[in-house]
Amino acid sequence: MFSILIPTWNNLPYLKLCIESIRRHSAFDHEIIVHVNEGTDGTLEWVRAQGLRHTWSRGNVGVCIALNDAARLATRDWMLFMNDDMYCLPGWDLALEAAARPFGDTPVYLAARLVEPLDTGNELVGVANFGTGPDNFDEAGLLSYAKGLGFADRNGVASQPMLTQRRLWHMVGGYSIEFGPGMSSDDDFLMKIWLAGCRVFRIVGSSHVYHFACATTRRVRRNKGGRTFILKWGISQQDFMRDYVRRTASVDAASLPNVPRPSLKRRLKRAVYAFGRYPTGDLQAWEPDLPRQIVMDSAADQPVGTE
Repeated sequence: MFSILIPTWNNLPYLKLCIESIRRHSAFDHEIIVHVNEGTDGTLEWVRAQGLRHTWSRGNVGVCIALNDAARLATRDWMLFMNDDMYCLPGWDLALEAAARPFGDTPVYLAARLVEPLDTGNELVGVANFGTGPDNFDEAGLLSYAKGLGFADRNGVASQPMLTQRRLWHMVGGYSIEFGPGMSSDDDFLMKIWLAGCRVFRIVGSSHVYHFACATTRRVRRNKGGRTFILKWGISQQDFMRDYVRRTASVDAASLPNVPRPSLKRRLKRAVYAFGRYPTGDLQAWEPDLPRQIVMDSAADQPVGTE
């Protein structure tokens, strides 16, 4: 049904839980594709032993390159990006498939509803603490809790794990590597699919995924993605989300401009940012020798068995 892309970076206990939950709680046969960043904790050996399709890199190449590398192996019409610190709850894929089916080839961005253990102030995320990691994960309690979950869909919003057409992904070039290692790459992807005609942004209320939250991002040196976004597009992430993505829930999408229009204030801010070293400064600080981390070996991503 879906090609599920999972980038991971020395996060094996989380990855095992994530893939186990997909296998146990999915109604459909999904294609799981993992990108292993570094993998010195045994991840690469485990992925190969599991017969999972995979790509890998010598070091952490960031989420953008990892996703793009894994995406070339995808064969299903729908692709789903999932973090390795997520746990799928029963019925998660049934709900997403039912939501996706009516759209066919119409560009669409769908997401599951996340449940997290800590309240981060994100109104799109449910809060219920069933553990902050594999060591204290209350799986039985979570599964019991999930039986009573039921929420209406929310339009004009975007979250993860996200589902979209494989054709749309490749049409816009996947994730943009100037946002490496990854902060604000999601919003940049939203802008790109907006320009390609996507006007449906929805969290499917009956699809639920537990998210341990930030198991990888708290270990990485963050890029200043908001500055890169405004330098690239002229408009800020906040303005784009408020004035375009969120408005798809309340107005006729045909009335919204095909190309978002930055305000004078944002254009001036962009001019100020242009004097800084963005994104090159961030890229230099994060990984000054990215090519050394990339594995250009066609045999490296061949599965040992069949997923």
